[in-house]
Amino acid sequence: MKKIGIILTASVLSIGMFSSATSAVSTVEEQLVAQVASTGEIVTKEDLLKKFRSTFPGIFDFVNASDFHMSSNTYPEDETTRYHLFFNKLQNGKDIHGSIGFYGEDFEIESFNYDPVSTPDALFPAKFSKEEAKKVATDFVKKFLKDGNYKLGEDYNDYFNYSKQILTRPISYSFSFNRMKDDVEIADQSVSVTVLGNGEIVGFSGSHITKSPTFEDVKKVNDRKEALEKVKGNLTAKLQYQVNTNYETGENDVKLVYVPDVLSINAITGEWFNGKEFVVEQPNKKKYVKVTETALPAKHNGITKEEAKKSAEKLLQVKSNKVKLSIQSVEEVKNSNGQEIFSVHYMYNYGNSGSGSTLEFDKKTGELLQYHNTQNGLLVEMDETKEEVTISKEEAIAQAVKYLKELVPSYLHEYAMPLEEGYHDETMGNYYITFPRIVNGVMVMGDQISVNIHKDGSLDNLNVVRPQIEEWPSLEGVISTKEAEDILNKALNIKMSYWKENQKKENKHYNLIYSPTFNETAFNVLDANSGNWINQYHMEVTPEVSHPTAAEELNYLIKAKVLTVNDPKTFNGDATVSRGEAIKIMMNSLTYIYETSNHRDSESIKQSYTNVDPKHASYQAIERAVEAGILKTDQKTFDLNSPITKEELAVWYIRALGLEQAAKQNNIFINEFTDSKKVKVENTGYVVLAHSLGLVKAEKNQFNPIKEVTYADLAVSSIRLAYEIANKGRDFRYDY
Repeated sequence: MKKIGIILTASVLSIGMFSSATSAVSTVEEQLVAQVASTGEIVTKEDLLKKFRSTFPGIFDFVNASDFHMSSNTYPEDETTRYHLFFNKLQNGKDIHGSIGFYGEDFEIESFNYDPVSTPDALFPAKFSKEEAKKVATDFVKKFLKDGNYKLGEDYNDYFNYSKQILTRPISYSFSFNRMKDDVEIADQSVSVTVLGNGEIVGFSGSHITKSPTFEDVKKVNDRKEALEKVKGNLTAKLQYQVNTNYETGENDVKLVYVPDVLSINAITGEWFNGKEFVVEQPNKKKYVKVTETALPAKHNGITKEEAKKSAEKLLQVKSNKVKLSIQSVEEVKNSNGQEIFSVHYMYNYGNSGSGSTLEFDKKTGELLQYHNTQNGLLVEMDETKEEVTISKEEAIAQAVKYLKELVPSYLHEYAMPLEEGYHDETMGNYYITFPRIVNGVMVMGDQISVNIHKDGSLDNLNVVRPQIEEWPSLEGVISTKEAEDILNKALNIKMSYWKENQKKENKHYNLIYSPTFNETAFNVLDANSGNWINQYHMEVTPEVSHPTAAEELNYLIKAKVLTVNDPKTFNGDATVSRGEAIKIMMNSLTYIYETSNHRDSESIKQSYTNVDPKHASYQAIERAVEAGILKTDQKTFDLNSPITKEELAVWYIRALGLEQAAKQNNIFINEFTDSKKVKVENTGYVVLAHSLGLVKAEKNQFNPIKEVTYADLAVSSIRLAYEIANKGRDFRYDY
């Protein structure tokens, strides 16, 4: 993958990087040291910390050198060594962690991030607004990044743009800054800064800077209008199916869209640029060619767990007598696409080390869905690789088709030969090839078979991404290609930036490129039925509601995706909340819940109430509440529809705080409310505690225990509860 313009947030930079495989990297523990291969120089934690603290004085001052662990690794696509310092420590009763990433022999700092000890000022309402946090980030960049001129990106976004957030986590803002040359962005030179709602810098990531770069002369660029007309003349519209998966519900949404097909151009020479290299002429638009014209028979008519194990052993057979294969487990599960699969976990063991990954086989066909070859990396590390002949791109594609016909035959009539050039890792010699799915003669975005071929022709990776779609939208009623192209042309503009051809490490020359944008962004597509614009990354504008006293709190819950409001015009904040809705809002505010089909269809899944089965919309929230001790299962059913009262809400909140044992000691609490007799005796402690903590308050010394709670009441009290939980360090584990 090209690492151009990708901004990593602090959450992505955590120790547990996302990977489907246990990577075979060279790891150095804290008591050891790393060695730079090219110079033989020994690298220690102290060397790295010295560089970090001279670059970012004041950051991580609360962490001693002895608290840090150290590791190093080299990735196949980049031989430069990266170093990592990371820590986990207990401070003020809270477990905190953080990390620092370094790059190359000069220990260039790529990233740092950490979770602070206490963040009460960062919870809602945060001490710092987005604009104030932006100034903090800008001042940070000006102070510390003195090697170059950086400009705040126009598309900076806050914490809530991408997914559901829980209220016990601090508000966080992320800002991207682009490095500039002659007031022009350098495409692969950007940094991101993460600021908490209390003004604290907790995350930084940046691209390593090319040493001694050369740049085309901005004074020599062609007329912008002429360049724009040339790009417009090159524009065509491609009809595609777009599959978007909601990873919280596991549901797929399929749309017919028109995608712009257009190249960038060199701003000086006018050459076409495809994002990777310059081409003299506009490439011909490729037509779809199926991998196989007719359906091939499935590999098997269903397989057993033992057969899956044998297939894995055959595929994973060892190439060295120093390596031993171990099948760790074979599990029958459903994958994220809803397919019944056998998941095979394996390890290659050698000496005192090991490397492993997971294979997936379709239970119905016995065909391979996921495969990652860790053995090639091991052989390189063990210096047991034989002299290899590097195959050509055409040979790699032929090998990929051969493997697909052998391992995934029954799907191939629905997939096309590669339409794009694919990626060739020149350092390792590997080829990354994609076969897109074709439905009704239309390519599907988000449904493809990806194959990586090693330079010797062996299979490195195979990944079948095949969402289960029951019904594909009809092609009838879509606007014409000409209509789509007219709409695209009206919105088309060009933006100039510096790019490196092929992004090769040894290439230090930057070209001036005019790149197309639509409505000032590169990520828009057209709805093929209506002709309206769709943002591919769903940067939706959340609705805002009005309320005389709780508008700010209600809108905060909506933005955090804790509360769902479909029509803000008809939403009534003073409407009563049902018990089922209240527990959903409460649990969504305290813990992440992903309502995927995996949870619903698991054989071992539990059901606490007879009327709330795994298919019920409130099932996940209710089961999480039972697990956390907030709900009790002394009744066979859970009354979802009756209103939640102040008294019951007080009980839930005190249980959530872990104070139930104290609340049960009724004799130590004095109920002085004028309507004290209306409170159930067994709930006296809960009510008094909830009032004294400011969670569910009395009014004019009356608690009104049977008063029905409104959305506005619940929003205000949910924020108070989240603050209290975060302040006390109580946490709910995340439920994936």
